[in-house]
Amino acid sequence: MKRFAFAALVCLLFTSVTFAQQSAADAPASKEDIERYLDAMHSRELMESTSALVAKQMHQIVHEDVQKQQNLPPDFEARMDKSMDDMFKNLPVDELIDAMIPVYQKHLTKGDGDALIEFYSSPTAQKVLKEMPAIQAESMQSASGVIQKMMAKAQERVQSEIAQAPKEADGNSKSQPQSTPN
Repeated sequence: MKRFAFAALVCLLFTSVTFAQQSAADAPASKEDIERYLDAMHSRELMESTSALVAKQMHQIVHEDVQKQQNLPPDFEARMDKSMDDMFKNLPVDELIDAMIPVYQKHLTKGDGDALIEFYSSPTAQKVLKEMPAIQAESMQSASGVIQKMMAKAQERVQSEIAQAPKEADGNSKSQPQSTPN
């Protein structure tokens, strides 16, 4: 009987330890868990490099738009570039991360966070994170032609729809019977 009680006690202990481990892993991720995950991903650096890439693209867009305008002051493009640079230079990265943490907490458990930290701490993931800014920049550059074609087609369609709208409005008003005064 003592052996049975001892065996039952050991089983109970192992079950409670296993249950506690499962419960801890299934618990919602804490703010600290998410901060560790975002640190492992080098989120701050990725945000900064991505914002620099977006700023560069915005400079290009402004340049193209300025070339199409004729009545702008000579220093307009330089002022716009400086304004954008200031905006991106003062990007509130910490504030953005603080705003994102609750979203990650909503979707990830402590176990998820631990697994992601383990993955992003691996040499392969670290290499991907290191190369990500260059991959993003080159991907955007290589896709820009496709996006420009798509935007040109969309613009043509909008212009066509705008040109067609008055004709349709005229057609609708002509097809409706006119009321005659009594």
